[in-house]
Amino acid sequence: MSYIRRKTVEGLKTGDTFSVLRTFSEQDMMRFAEISRDYNPVHFDERFAKVKNFDGRICHGLLVASLLTEIGGQIGWLASGMNLRFIKPIYLGSTVKCDFTITDIDERGRAKAKAMFTNGDGVTVLEAVITGIVPGDREQRIMNDMLREGDPTNKVDR
Repeated sequence: MSYIRRKTVEGLKTGDTFSVLRTFSEQDMMRFAEISRDYNPVHFDERFAKVKNFDGRICHGLLVASLLTEIGGQIGWLASGMNLRFIKPIYLGSTVKCDFTITDIDERGRAKAKAMFTNGDGVTVLEAVITGIVPGDREQRIMNDMLREGDPTNKVDR
């Protein structure tokens, strides 16, 4: 059961921060390419990546940014906007941490968050600002029921 989902049921507030960590593998990149149809050679060919001044093949930026969707999905956040700033490349096999902090929630549940993505050396590789709508009382009650039922459709266990 996701700690993020449990916190959502308890009630989200400004300042809440959630973190996820993922190591990006060759298999992750291949699956993402199949879904997105992004076969840019910078992801697949060492020669091409080096000519673009990278040390090797790099992960898809949106694959790395998808850490946002893990957190948002656990919250039940209905996204309305994302502003991404890609700062440094992420190489295959790299581990990235995403720290997602809610910066504002208004009385209608419209929210804003910032996300900082860092590599294993603690270097910021991606920044994001996200807007959307967080679950209200009715949605929280349903999520609570889902948790009592074992949250069977949720494959995240944290």
